[in-house]
Amino acid sequence: MLIGPEIHAERRARFFAALGGAAAVIPGAALATHHADCEWPFRQNSDFWYLTGFDEPEAVALFLPHRPEGERYVLFVQPREASAEVWHGFRWGCEGAVAQFGADIAHPRSELAERLPGYLKGAEGIAFRVGKHPAVEPLVLQAWAGQLDSAPRSGLAALGLVAPCPLLHELRLRKAPEELARLREAARISAEAHELARQVARPGLRERQVQAVIEQHFLEQGARGPAYGSIVAGGDNACVLHYTANNALLRDGDLLLIDAGCSLSDYYNGDITRTFPINGRFSGEQRALYELVLAAQEAAVAAVAPGQTAEDVHHTAVRVLVDGLLELGLLAGERDGIIEQGAYRHLYMHRTGHWLGLDVHDVGAYRLGEHHVALEPGMVLTVEPGLYVSDRLPVPEGQPAIAERWKGIGIRIEDDVAVTDHGHENLTAAALKAPVALER
Repeated sequence: MLIGPEIHAERRARFFAALGGAAAVIPGAALATHHADCEWPFRQNSDFWYLTGFDEPEAVALFLPHRPEGERYVLFVQPREASAEVWHGFRWGCEGAVAQFGADIAHPRSELAERLPGYLKGAEGIAFRVGKHPAVEPLVLQAWAGQLDSAPRSGLAALGLVAPCPLLHELRLRKAPEELARLREAARISAEAHELARQVARPGLRERQVQAVIEQHFLEQGARGPAYGSIVAGGDNACVLHYTANNALLRDGDLLLIDAGCSLSDYYNGDITRTFPINGRFSGEQRALYELVLAAQEAAVAAVAPGQTAEDVHHTAVRVLVDGLLELGLLAGERDGIIEQGAYRHLYMHRTGHWLGLDVHDVGAYRLGEHHVALEPGMVLTVEPGLYVSDRLPVPEGQPAIAERWKGIGIRIEDDVAVTDHGHENLTAAALKAPVALER
């Protein structure tokens, strides 16, 4: 079930409560140029979408708790215009912004500069994200400057310009039941695509042929498409963390790492990584490293529970990886010292996960001052340890040289995990990862 207007209205109510007496200006996304006069497919700003559900470019939302009832939620949108709709498609216009999206008042976007100072007058502060919205920022600053200039005469001026991000992102960090349902749907489609990819992958195909199978399934299932640039990396390409060329031949004897997830029509995302042998059989070195990453990943997933932190999850994975690498002879020394010195980072150089939601790398703090944020029910994070054995990074002093038989092996295993009242729910468990399930 899609996120409906009543859910966006509930979110606005919570945002109004958090704002106090400050007014907020939240712009939507603009169209982005791909090349010449061709534009990328439109992707709405996630903060704007979270509060409005309005999916057209160039819109601006005002949240005005200092105004009377019936004037507190104002949208500026592109008006209905037959000639524009012939070229670019249907617009809701001002009437639709009120009738379909719950705005108290809607104006044409072209009137923002004229009307903004009046709407902001009397607010105790202005919440606006500086540095992200070049078309709107000068209008906000000009309105605020006008208030400051007139304050000696009127006694009225917004006390300050603050970022709305902490308030909004605190709301977005904890997913409501309907959001978890959408994330489960994104996980289902993404997991199915990974299973299809494993069925078709074989030596002699190109990486992008496997990518095509994955992304075709996304579209067939009604998703917008990939949530991010799909990574389909055979052999040593898997040691490049954000590899997206996806144009190499799949070779007999190599592993294939696939990091791919879909984005739904309302922007909730899946994010799964699986690694498997292209020819259906692990070599000895591949299996040893794969089983180590899997053990680290399963231990880290098990650590997801209320009261734990993302840092706890990360350190759980690191401890298992370092112990295993010591046993395999790829590291030397004592575990705690290796971790403290970061002497494992030529083999595992990233964090073990991130928040997931409307953004793939979703918003929300991981720590506040000296304290790491405790996991709570409704939070969703990825758990994705890996190992990447190559010559790209130097071996730290005191650590053993890497034997050739290990080089070119890149492995990552990633699941999307929701924190529940009593532990966690693995949303992406349908994408298989046990070694016996990956071999044929």
